Amino acid sequence: MSEEMKPLVSVRLMVYNNEPYIREAVESILMQKTDFMVEIVVGDDFSTDNTLEIIKSYQNTKNIYFKILKREIGGTYWADRKKLGRLYNFKNIIDNCEGKYIALLDGDDYWTDPLKLQKQVDFLKNNREYNGCFHNSYSLNNDDKKSLTKWRSYNRVEYVAEDTITTLSLFHTSSYLFRNDIEIPQWFYKIFSGDMALLAIISSYGKLYYFNEVMSVYRIHCKNITSNMDKIQYHKNRIILMKQINEFFDKKYSKKTKEVVSFHKRELSVIKISRLKKTLKKIFK
Repeated sequence: MSEEMKPLVSVRLMVYNNEPYIREAVESILMQKTDFMVEIVVGDDFSTDNTLEIIKSYQNTKNIYFKILKREIGGTYWADRKKLGRLYNFKNIIDNCEGKYIALLDGDDYWTDPLKLQKQVDFLKNNREYNGCFHNSYSLNNDDKKSLTKWRSYNRVEYVAEDTITTLSLFHTSSYLFRNDIEIPQWFYKIFSGDMALLAIISSYGKLYYFNEVMSVYRIHCKNITSNMDKIQYHKNRIILMKQINEFFDKKYSKKTKEVVSFHKRELSVIKISRLKKTLKKIFK
């Protein structure tokens, strides 16, 4: 590949049975206006619908081209995915990104600003002390665009590693753009929230910058993994995540970690007591 064709940005497009939404996701990437090359690295986790066929129906543009990872049942990826679990797809796509910067998008989310990538790349080019930059997002419930609400409220633009140890994700995955200079450790496969873990890893290489703009939409629907998760399992997963991140930072932020873990333990107690009361009520009704 010539230097002119080499991508500056890789878009990690992770998909699985996203047929109802994938066109909006792909077209939000193709609408990006950039003065650099972009590769869309597609990692399909063996969809059983037409997600992959829809992606293949799109053509490359002057600045943007598709790189669909080859995956076959019984092949190397299939075997490794079976052994390492759901987050192997997440990491495998990133491992196949050739750009100097990586942006993340899932097949059921989409971007709203055609200058998103250009703005974020320009910032990181000019601010070497930052390793990633992010922006606000809208959340969309049940595909009702009248229900669009801001993902989070922010009161500053600079964040550091300790800020990633929190009860909720700081930023939504669709807002991430970071330097392709990180190493993802093996414990990544053991946790559930890949986005929160990745954010902590990125922050270990440099500061994080927040753009006070909404440039993406996170779609909440019944097929979301988090939406379908049992509340008890949700809090247990977060406790495991926080403990792994604390070890990753060599226990530098143990105090903050303890606070977050305590929060999740309290929530677990409330849920368990509530369920016990409901069970007893049924028994003695």
